Amino acid sequence: MNFKDLCQARYSCRKYQALPIENDKLEYIRECVRLAPSAVNRQPWRFVLVDNSQPELFSLVKATYHRDWIDSVPAIILCMKNEAECWTRRYDDKPHADIDLAIAIEHLCLAATEQGLATCWVCNFDINQFHDTISQFPGLEPVALVPIGYAADEAPQKLRKDMADVWK
Repeated sequence: MNFKDLCQARYSCRKYQALPIENDKLEYIRECVRLAPSAVNRQPWRFVLVDNSQPELFSLVKATYHRDWIDSVPAIILCMKNEAECWTRRYDDKPHADIDLAIAIEHLCLAATEQGLATCWVCNFDINQFHDTISQFPGLEPVALVPIGYAADEAPQKLRKDMADVWK
């Protein structure tokens, strides 16, 4: 699969099969994420795979996202930034942790797609509830949850802006 085909195949899956994810696929995805670039190579991120092997944490994480489909996911990857480790642009003091993390998350999603898995970026989770109920990650700010597993739905048709509306 070439890169364009990979980008076309990746979509936001919202229905998953109750199948375990093979360790070799997870290790491949972890390595792809580890290789993601970041500003000044600071790598201000941490990722945690949560699944049924940690039932209490898995339930707490799923409870922060108030949509029924989250119950079908076999695993969720917590994507967290560490602002203390990130590079900050000196001209306007803009920290780049969110940008760096977004690059790494997209590596994660594309690597998962290449491995035949499905993902979905979830940023609309209750961050206050997360902080109130999940305390094992001091110094880290959760930015996104990425459900991962085998899709149980069909990829929808991608609707994208025309090229002229994107590139000037």
